[in-house]
Amino acid sequence: MNIIYNKKDIFDIAAVVLTKTTKKTFCFYGQMGTGKTTLIKAMLLHIGAVDVGNSPTFGLVNEYHDAKGHLLAFHFDFYRLNSEEEAYDLGLEDYFLRDAHIFIEWPEKIPNLLPEGILPLKLRFIDETTRRIEY
Repeated sequence: MNIIYNKKDIFDIAAVVLTKTTKKTFCFYGQMGTGKTTLIKAMLLHIGAVDVGNSPTFGLVNEYHDAKGHLLAFHFDFYRLNSEEEAYDLGLEDYFLRDAHIFIEWPEKIPNLLPEGILPLKLRFIDETTRRIEY
């Protein structure tokens, strides 16, 4: 499926992506600046996460909860990862066993660690305010 959208419609697009699948692990592919983090933030808000902050570029993973403190999601950013071993040492496999959404930026850095059943989302520039998602 292809969706072309304007950045101002990001929350609506997040809802479409989330409701068109039963998958809970999403892998975000795209150049720097295509809006991967922006889409993830909108998806986190859509599932009820509070305290939706920045991408976990330096810490590698952020954990998100709802207003009652229930775990909702993990957001990984592997941009600065040097090897798959670093993700493995982080305990990535254990995160996949949790009952939570998982959002992964730069999954191409860990191809051998990705579980079956992911939903790959490819984000592409069209122009300064318009993007395309392919999935």
